[in-house]
Amino acid sequence: MPCRIFYLLLGFFLTFAQAEKTPPRTCRILFLDGPDSAPDTLHLFDGIRSQEVDLPRMNLSKIYTLPNGPLTLRFVPKAITDPVAIPGKAPSVSVAETMQDIYLLLTSDPGNEIAPVKVQLINASTEQLKLGQMLWFNLTTHQIGGVVGRQKMVLAPQSRSIVDAPAGRSEDYSINLGYRRPDNDVLYPLCETKWHHDPRSRSLVFVIAEQGIRTPRVMAFPDYREAPEKESGP
Repeated sequence: MPCRIFYLLLGFFLTFAQAEKTPPRTCRILFLDGPDSAPDTLHLFDGIRSQEVDLPRMNLSKIYTLPNGPLTLRFVPKAITDPVAIPGKAPSVSVAETMQDIYLLLTSDPGNEIAPVKVQLINASTEQLKLGQMLWFNLTTHQIGGVVGRQKMVLAPQSRSIVDAPAGRSEDYSINLGYRRPDNDVLYPLCETKWHHDPRSRSLVFVIAEQGIRTPRVMAFPDYREAPEKESGP
């Protein structure tokens, strides 16, 4: 009997140690091109607790932590502790258990009376989007193409694509992009400039159409995170 208790306790402590080593699930938020009339903060309810989160327009939010396991995230205007009190029309998104890091991309939805946003989930786990890589979104009806550093890129309308590191080290690189409208085959200039590559960072890049402006707009958002400190040995 003592031997059996010993192995039961050993199994418990091994399981506990493995759970302690599991890194926290992270989340960053971007309210892409959000209007001035939209809120700057909302509460994010994860099924257990709600936390107030920023809704930045021109950069990624700070890093928020979420529980592990399958989740349904909901945006609400104020703190909620009782899941029953969640309004049925609250903007929501499901997170699979396998997604350890995520981005929440918000766009304006003034028709939603609970929270005027739509939410899209982007898997930000490192096996999906590695350091140095760029995740490009073409949110226009145009075809986008050209050169991003040492990489060639073609984006169909309303599509996304991962672009490998545009440079080999921390350095400036050239971008030369054009676009074709759906009604003709003329190649119009879109972006000719230099960006800086940080191999420690991942990036989200969006090509969007702005009302009243013919040429699309390119917006880039780097995601750099400090490396976790290593535990010192005995």
